[in-house]
Amino acid sequence: MSSISKKIIHRVNQLKLQVQKASYAYYVLDNPIMEDSVYDQLYRELQTLENNYPELVAMDSPTQRIGDKLDSQFASVAHNIPLYSLDNAFNFDELRQWEIRWQKQLTTLADFDYVCELKIDGSAIALTYENGILVKGLTRGDGITGEDITNNLRTIKSIPLKLQIDNPPPIVEVRGEAFLPLQEFKRINQEREKNQDNTFANPRNATAGTLRQLDPNIVNQRKLQFFAYNIHLEAGNYLIDHQHQALTFLQKIGFLVNPNHQVCGTLTEVINYCNYWENNRQNLPYMTDGVVIKINSLALQKQLGFTQKFPRWAIALKYLADEIPTIVENIIVNVGRTGAITPMAIMKPVQLAGTTVQRATLHNYHFMEQLDIRVGDTVIIRKAGEIIPEVVKVITELRPENSHPYKFPSHCPECNSALVRPQEEAVTRCVNNSCPAILRGSLIHWASRQAMDIRGLGEKVIILLMEHKLIKSIADIYNLKVFEMAELERMGEKSATKLIRAIEDSKKQPFAKVLYGLGIRYVGAINAQILAENFYNIDSLAQAKITDLEAVYGIGKEIANSVFEWFSIEQNKLLINQLKSIGLTLHYLDRQNTNVNQQSLLNHKNIVITGTLPTLKRNDAKKLIESVGGKVTSAISSNTDYLLAGEKAGQKLDKAQQLNIKIISEADLLTIVQKINDE
Repeated sequence: MSSISKKIIHRVNQLKLQVQKASYAYYVLDNPIMEDSVYDQLYRELQTLENNYPELVAMDSPTQRIGDKLDSQFASVAHNIPLYSLDNAFNFDELRQWEIRWQKQLTTLADFDYVCELKIDGSAIALTYENGILVKGLTRGDGITGEDITNNLRTIKSIPLKLQIDNPPPIVEVRGEAFLPLQEFKRINQEREKNQDNTFANPRNATAGTLRQLDPNIVNQRKLQFFAYNIHLEAGNYLIDHQHQALTFLQKIGFLVNPNHQVCGTLTEVINYCNYWENNRQNLPYMTDGVVIKINSLALQKQLGFTQKFPRWAIALKYLADEIPTIVENIIVNVGRTGAITPMAIMKPVQLAGTTVQRATLHNYHFMEQLDIRVGDTVIIRKAGEIIPEVVKVITELRPENSHPYKFPSHCPECNSALVRPQEEAVTRCVNNSCPAILRGSLIHWASRQAMDIRGLGEKVIILLMEHKLIKSIADIYNLKVFEMAELERMGEKSATKLIRAIEDSKKQPFAKVLYGLGIRYVGAINAQILAENFYNIDSLAQAKITDLEAVYGIGKEIANSVFEWFSIEQNKLLINQLKSIGLTLHYLDRQNTNVNQQSLLNHKNIVITGTLPTLKRNDAKKLIESVGGKVTSAISSNTDYLLAGEKAGQKLDKAQQLNIKIISEADLLTIVQKINDE
């Protein structure tokens, strides 16, 4: 770079600054500071200089918003902080119940207020900035991992490539929603219609499809926007104690923030805000499907924490779904991977909330009995949460004269085994583990992206393999041979070889993914992660008692019973042994690398607690340590055996490192206590 004149370097820096300012004024403030022709001229000059002097190209340059074309599928990357979805309320009574629930979680109730924000109908995005520079952008994915779409996100002008902040913290995490303005959505569909391409059903679908384009130039052409709504700072002296301050700070450092947020002192004010936007959302230039209500105080948010799936301190009030009548043409039943029999109404196709709907779930036998739904009935349907179509009501006045009550099947439509409906459950089940539908569902679940992510092993291929009797269990997947599959219809040697490679790669999936893939009832991706972290390996989990399972934070009685029962079945024990011999990852790798000796006892050990723990209150952690013979002290010294460190550990962490004291996390503590209790 020494051969480049200072004049050129200075000019490039000037241009970058000018173009960034102009972009911010235009796309974020909606207040242009220069004519488009001037902006274009400056941009072209910067582009020319960077082409002539590639050494001057930096990640924060406006010209880097469009990256190179991606060669392959998007990589799956773990979120630094889990990206939780929100619990939903569909009326004001449910909103009031939520307020009662979160208040019950607190021992003392301090003053509080809420922040209401419009729920933008788009795609949740997590952005990571290192030293102020955008380095990573992920989709929500399953909340634990997301797809790396950084190149595509660079094309969104309201996402700053560089934060407008002096001495930025080392790491900044920003969460927000990518969306497509209605005017742009209309333009894209008109263009697609002109080119005889299928049009997008709604802006949300168009946003999701755009973000997953392999060519960032296409993303750039579609002019997505981004509203930021949350920020996590690793360090720095920033006075952000409340959500409304976080929104102000986000705007200050270069983000577009939805201007319609409001602080509300009471639930009545929240309801007034929701009513206002229910009646006025049609005037907005983007789609919104509800209102997000958050407790304003970040300290209260931290105190309340999370359930297995949702933050306790926030909820989304969804707008009432559109309802529309249609006619039931048939009623069928599907058999799921757990044997659950789900009735389904096949209806005359109708347009509902932007999509064509022809099927609607009827949930279970009791639901059907209450509705008295029959073939030929005219029914009212809606989308629950604006996603899943469901039947709300039967208009009996329009029922055909020759209709007959629907008779729920007594035997499985797949294997003809007698169906069972336990008294305590509403769900009817097939309990034949050899049922083709249960096997098919289990295999599909095992190969799914959230589980073992075996690309190419979809439902059609699984059905083909089952028809040719090549697989009868999960373990059989790993015994498949190229020559066997190459002879199958629509396969061929190339596809078979690729699939075998994907199956082999799945052996590298972490323990939590394997655990989720087993399809244990009630064990979702997040619960699987919790179990993997707390029980270290499959044998520890298999030997755990119900009380051991219930003792894990986030694992309730229902999940504990389900896990215990699953490992009690001989067929499942055989499967685990087969998976061991295949070489799958059945232990939690992070535990192998921990600096804690798992076999050591806490008896007579001196332990200091510092920082905020993820789930345990300090007093609860103290009781847990004392229950196994440990002693909690307040000061770090050469006599300290362990430092139990949480968030913002501070000076005690520094001193412990200087004295070479073993540092453990809450998860490490729970694992040690679990091992002691197991012995």
